[in-house]
Amino acid sequence: MALIELNGITRIYGEGETEVRALDGIDLSIERGEIIALLGPSGSGKTTLLNIIAALDEPTEGTYSFESQEVPNGNVEAMTTFRRENIGYIFQFFNLLGDLTALENVLLVQEIAGVRDKELAISQLKEVGLEGLEDRFPAQMSGGQRQRVAIARSLSKKPNIILGDELTGNLDSETSNQVMDSLIETCREGDLTTMFVTHDTSLTRFATRVINLDSGRVVSDEPGGLSTMAGQARSAAKDIAKGAKNIVESIKDVAKDIIG
Repeated sequence: MALIELNGITRIYGEGETEVRALDGIDLSIERGEIIALLGPSGSGKTTLLNIIAALDEPTEGTYSFESQEVPNGNVEAMTTFRRENIGYIFQFFNLLGDLTALENVLLVQEIAGVRDKELAISQLKEVGLEGLEDRFPAQMSGGQRQRVAIARSLSKKPNIILGDELTGNLDSETSNQVMDSLIETCREGDLTTMFVTHDTSLTRFATRVINLDSGRVVSDEPGGLSTMAGQARSAAKDIAKGAKNIVESIKDVAKDIIG
């Protein structure tokens, strides 16, 4: 059973001459544990699609099902509840509260989600490489460290899916790689579904699936770098196993010759 099913998702802003069709009939099925990179030029509909999945926006047409249940539309309270219970959203600009420490920023989101767990919050900060920095304020941290706090904050509410909108857009390439390593390693360990919007095609190596949008439509949907690496790893494992079997057979033949 797919975690997410999108059927005929269309999002139109404005009307008449000012009408903008941000999404134009999107059909997608997303399985639990997938890590999806969402690419496309500016204005292609990437952020709109992310916001609909997050229930921050609602489609003009089409249906959105999460775990076989249709996601509520047109009801702000119901959409907020769905988002609070299922979605972890990582923004480009961190959105940390400056007068709270790293740990307090994480605990605050847990409290809002009704899952306060200090040990889990500390553990998540450790998972993203911030052990020992729990009591630092955002102003005392680098951009990469602040984004890791944002990741820990999203993960610590125990969401079903993590969404990231240009989450490394303000970071240099080295820091981007460190942040993505932290995020993807944690998500893979927890079999957590992840979708992130990016303009940086090099980040597709962190994805199991790469979806390209243009003019509000899916123009390509193919395996990402992680999927390729997994296939290579399976192939290598088979080769090793085959080689080991051949060695064992050779040893048996030699033993027979000696004994015989």
